[in-house]
Amino acid sequence: MNRTRLIVGLALTYAVFAVLLNSVGTVILQSIESFHITKGAASSLEGFKDLSIAATSFLLAAQLPRFGLRRAMVVALGVVALACLAMPLAPGFWTTRLMFLAVGVGFGVAKVSVYSFVGLLTKDSTQHASLLNVIEGVFMLGVLSGYWIFAAFINPVNPADPQWLNVYYGLAAASGVALVLLALTPFDEGAAIESTGTSPESARQKFGEMLALAWRPLTLSFIAAIFCYVLVEQGIGSWLPTFNRELLGLSAQMSVQAASIFAVCLALGRLGAGVVVRRTGWFPLVCGCLAGMALLMLAVLPLAAGHHGRVTGWAGAPIAAYLLPMIGLLMAPIYPALNSAILSSMRPQEQPAMVGLIVVFSALGGTTGSFIVGHLLAAFSGTVGFYVLLVPIVLLIGAATMIQRLATHPNTPRAIKEG
Repeated sequence: MNRTRLIVGLALTYAVFAVLLNSVGTVILQSIESFHITKGAASSLEGFKDLSIAATSFLLAAQLPRFGLRRAMVVALGVVALACLAMPLAPGFWTTRLMFLAVGVGFGVAKVSVYSFVGLLTKDSTQHASLLNVIEGVFMLGVLSGYWIFAAFINPVNPADPQWLNVYYGLAAASGVALVLLALTPFDEGAAIESTGTSPESARQKFGEMLALAWRPLTLSFIAAIFCYVLVEQGIGSWLPTFNRELLGLSAQMSVQAASIFAVCLALGRLGAGVVVRRTGWFPLVCGCLAGMALLMLAVLPLAAGHHGRVTGWAGAPIAAYLLPMIGLLMAPIYPALNSAILSSMRPQEQPAMVGLIVVFSALGGTTGSFIVGHLLAAFSGTVGFYVLLVPIVLLIGAATMIQRLATHPNTPRAIKEG
């Protein structure tokens, strides 16, 4: 009974964070409408979210087992619930920034804790993979449903109406339910404390290992690749609702709903990539996807630039509103393929430090992408902000090529096997 209740609590926690984390694009659009802020200011929201995730994961991961995984999640959920309540009770852009800061810190705690709990709740690798897939599946459901949950609270007649902030009452309640489930479900976490080094010396050692690893040519190539990828993904994901609203003329509600196509395509692309990569190998798949992304953008952005007028129904939506989010199908396989490529080329004892670098530079890339696109959309009319994303796509092809060459070099500890 306790095990089932704990799993439900973990899954609900992940679902709440999925909705909140992936609401940045929607909140950017609505903050511009309701709080009358500039696009440059709105671009800071991604930084408040991503950088807090990176800092929390990096600084607190080794200490959480000693503090208590369940206790840490209860505290994180409590902070997030209060931050959600503050949104409708004290509406403003600084409240929004602080809310995303709280969500980022909370998710940094929750991700480490949930992954640790999966190991404690399962007895073998089969059970571990099964439970982790269920929880990650719930996360993806949260991502997909979040667009429609937020859209349901937007006033279609007056998008600036702050009634959209009422969505946070429901998210605060969901956080509270997850908090209660975890708080009232006792569980022995002793194995997690025994299996991790939580001393200050251990933390310093992990930091030193990460810095040493970061200066290798193979790692530098990977860091460049992962930074460019997340820059493109978040540059599109964070600003797609605003793009739909301002350039394609969709209503605020439709702009958010249309952006959900991007999330659906990412999910489908990840599922399909597992089959394709077995036949092609990671490098041809990544290069093919990047080339497809560039061609799709070059084909669709002129269509978007040529559209004029407001759209009030799906029948009148321009084809660009459907085609541009489908870049997610091509984008989806790249991130896991790159991660698999670099991790499979390293010794097992080096992999935890590399995972830390992945978290940090993914956060930096996401923040940079949102910042660049936001400022370009503010400075230039039309599609310039999205055209600029072709630059990191080209750089990513070069970085992937370097990874492939360096990782298959005879001096590399474990060579990547194509196919």
